Amino acid sequence: MSSIFTKIIKGEIPSYKIAETADFYAFLDVFPLAEGHTLVVPKIEIDYIFDLSDEKLAAMNIFSKKIAIAIEKAIPCKRIGTAVIGLEVPHAHIHLIPINNVGDINFERPKLKISKERFEEIAQAISKNL
Repeated sequence: MSSIFTKIIKGEIPSYKIAETADFYAFLDVFPLAEGHTLVVPKIEIDYIFDLSDEKLAAMNIFSKKIAIAIEKAIPCKRIGTAVIGLEVPHAHIHLIPINNVGDINFERPKLKISKERFEEIAQAISKNL
């Protein structure tokens, strides 16, 4: 059975896409810790990030770096925090989260509620900085 991320990649579930290559897909998390919270996923469906080949894992990190730099240009923050938890969805992914302090990356915090229009604005702002 396809993961929710595979369905997003295939366009079966809508997303706020930031960028896409032949191998990776980046989109806004719809349950964000901060505006600009982005997920980067490989297009191949693999549960555990460290089961990716060395080449794919390296390429995913390079792709994530480009996205993180674009997020920093679009969203005021001190840094882009990264997190790999891997328990929420059985599909490898990296969280890229604009942060100003360490508490900003606490996944136990309440998630933001953002309008569709604001999600679209954020996605466009990040994408234009790629």
